[in-house]
Amino acid sequence: MEFRATREAYGMALVDLGKKDDRVVVLDADLSGSTKSKEFQKQFPNRFFNMGIAEANMTGVAAGMALTGLKPYASSFAVFITGRAFEIIRQSICYQNLHVVLCGSHSGISVGEDGGSHQAIADISLMRSLPNMKVIVPADYNETYLAVLESANIEGPVYIRTSRAKSPVFIEKNKFELGKADVLRHGNNVTVVACGMMVSLVLDAAKLLEKEGISVEVVNASSVKPIDRGTIVESAKKTGRVITIEEHTIIGGLGSAVSEVLMKEYPTRVLRIGIEDVFGESGTKEDLFCKFGFTKEVIAKKIEEFLNG
Repeated sequence: MEFRATREAYGMALVDLGKKDDRVVVLDADLSGSTKSKEFQKQFPNRFFNMGIAEANMTGVAAGMALTGLKPYASSFAVFITGRAFEIIRQSICYQNLHVVLCGSHSGISVGEDGGSHQAIADISLMRSLPNMKVIVPADYNETYLAVLESANIEGPVYIRTSRAKSPVFIEKNKFELGKADVLRHGNNVTVVACGMMVSLVLDAAKLLEKEGISVEVVNASSVKPIDRGTIVESAKKTGRVITIEEHTIIGGLGSAVSEVLMKEYPTRVLRIGIEDVFGESGTKEDLFCKFGFTKEVIAKKIEEFLNG
């Protein structure tokens, strides 16, 4: 199986967008090598702006560019572009419903050795809370590439979350649809809704459980906001129990979004798996995934315990 980082797809998609539309401009907070926006800089140096280590200023400039008719893409580490720049994103971008695409790279604990100060574990929650903002957490390289291309056609602000670490490439589709979740595996005993790097782990866990006679339905909810209410409710009605898994705090992220849908439309038992209201730590991605339970074996055990409980 091929392994590629989703941040790489962001860089390649920017280049293709730049070729199609000369209104596309890219801004970065002195991290273009890490976010991969440097690929756009190589092709279109006159449409690339290194704003320095100043995410608040960068997002404000992006808002101004959007008001002139340009299509700005602004990127930095997820913890900084959503944290440091939150007020500017709220006031200048979301309040005016401007078409600015923000990319938060190096998200979650998979950023590894950079440690808790640099590990964005609340970025989905922050961006979800803002009116007009759309939140996309692609599952792999292919879906990220398609999501970035589609973001050019989405009205208003968009936040796309990408990862530093390489992960399996497995999504097979030719178009990303905002607000649409994909059922990647059909099952009858439990529904597991995941996003980002967790999706491939859930698919692996489902294969382990199949040997135990447990049938797991796996839903890729890469469009966290707007979320696909219909698919989630339909799956919950079929299986009767729902689990959410995300490389993010369980407060305000995918688990909260799914719970809000089911609470209103089809009350169901829900287990949220994610980071339990703590900061990340410094370590390799593999060690941190083990510590926080993001392995196929631990996920499979938690699913089994939930069903037996």
